[in-house]
Amino acid sequence: MTETRFDLFSSELMTGFVRRFQGASMVAEGSTLPKEVRELVRIRASQINGCGMCLDMHTKEALADGEDQTRVLLVAAWREATVFSEAERAALALAEEGTRVADASTGVSDDTWQAVRKHYDDEQVAALIAIIAVINAWNRLNVIAGTPAGGYQPGMFG
Repeated sequence: MTETRFDLFSSELMTGFVRRFQGASMVAEGSTLPKEVRELVRIRASQINGCGMCLDMHTKEALADGEDQTRVLLVAAWREATVFSEAERAALALAEEGTRVADASTGVSDDTWQAVRKHYDDEQVAALIAIIAVINAWNRLNVIAGTPAGGYQPGMFG
């Protein structure tokens, strides 16, 4: 698909919603959760959800912020990759299980939750939960609207 089904800024209602939603998206940006973890989590959820727009955005943002290209390319295979820390693996597992709640009867496993709690404090866990919830919602907005990928430039939305 090369053109959007529905421009998220084409109606007053959707423009108001997207602006408010952008504000909610920014809440976790001030947290002590490392920026690279935030982007890795967004990339993994967007891969699972098949959101080209969000993959375009978050891979480019990660690379622009100095993330290693190999790590960005290996997010989909994080379990087999040797380039992620134990803490990053815990965050990626939470992103995956939190994104696939409809696919798994257990939701987030106790093992994943314990790994997350081992590596992140309460504010960082709160940021992880917020980021996973928000990126899943952005993925759905963009997939439903058919927002095309490829034209994003780092820093374009803030």
